Amino acid sequence: MRIVNAESFGKAIRARRKELHYTQGFLAEFSGLSVSFISDLENGKKTIELEKAINLANLLGLDLILKGRENGD
Repeated sequence: MRIVNAESFGKAIRARRKELHYTQGFLAEFSGLSVSFISDLENGKKTIELEKAINLANLLGLDLILKGRENGD
């Protein structure tokens, strides 16, 4: 999935969480983050703390990779 903004990042996190059959409550307990943080992240809040968001993605088994665009992309 191509991530272009906070909303698409949040949708990817939500999709992965649901794929794993985790509730926000379970994920909060497991990660040490609050349910409100996870909810805000999944809803595309633009002021989310980047380090926490990356850690949560990694906990969900997602790798974040940045790469240069090819010409025309």
